[in-house]
Amino acid sequence: MRIIGMRFCYFHLVLIFCVSFVSSEQPRASDPSPTPAIPQPPITFQPDPSGAVPQAQFRELLRYAQDREVENEKRLRDYTYVEREEEHKLDGSGNVKKTETRTREVLQVYGEEVERLIAKDDKPLSDAESKKEEEKIQKVIDKCKNESESSRRKRLEKEEKERQEERKFVLEIADAFNFRLVGSETLDGRETWVIEGEPRAGYEPKERSTKILSKFKGRVWIDKTEGQWVRLDITAIDSISVGWFLARIHKGMHIEAEQTKINDEVWLPKHVAVRVDARLALLKSYNEDVDETFRDYKKFRTESKITAVGETQ
Repeated sequence: MRIIGMRFCYFHLVLIFCVSFVSSEQPRASDPSPTPAIPQPPITFQPDPSGAVPQAQFRELLRYAQDREVENEKRLRDYTYVEREEEHKLDGSGNVKKTETRTREVLQVYGEEVERLIAKDDKPLSDAESKKEEEKIQKVIDKCKNESESSRRKRLEKEEKERQEERKFVLEIADAFNFRLVGSETLDGRETWVIEGEPRAGYEPKERSTKILSKFKGRVWIDKTEGQWVRLDITAIDSISVGWFLARIHKGMHIEAEQTKINDEVWLPKHVAVRVDARLALLKSYNEDVDETFRDYKKFRTESKITAVGETQ
């Protein structure tokens, strides 16, 4: 089960909530320019006479954070990193019955994100396994080098369509929830606003995929200085059905995500944890804890070798 890449399609709609809560890759449909300008300084809260923060201010701050993520996404393409996934398979009582770990190096090849497995269960791969991974990378390189213009155009059009669908999802989040400021908290030495969101009564989804928003509640921590989301904590408050008989995700699914500032220029993933209890096609059950950590971010410059900038703390 992959979290950040959202390649585990049965959980796509749920996991996109985690990533999309304050992120996107495309400007809002009403924006005339391809890249929205990020206002300065970051938005601050101005309570009304009753002492409550108006909902419009929360929505403005969250959309500000979305625009920050546009820049983060672009700069991530300049970095390689190491991702460690630890998967705990649980029994019916929630006890761990099996643990597997996989460590991957994430590379950029012709603008494509490519993963190379480098360890299983925290042990290096055998020579044969390593060779197989290198051959896989080479196939990607050869494919990209030889890609025709028409194939490239179709691929980009497909990616654009997927981004637009995700964008529609994102744009409804601010309308689907009521937000409230629950306080401030220091994370990794940075002051953050702590904002809580719960489903808004009477919310009518505009897209089929956004019907699931009413099944969640959560908190987001946003850096006071930079208007950047630092942490997310999201819980399913009701069971979720995906497709007619495709999957059923049970109440209580929990997602946590953290970002950290790298190289004093960009915020990138630090940690993601998911606890999920689900049944696929009414047959196969998934009861798992999945924990992913990200480290060894290295900035890649086309005119030079990869330059290490250290790892996340």
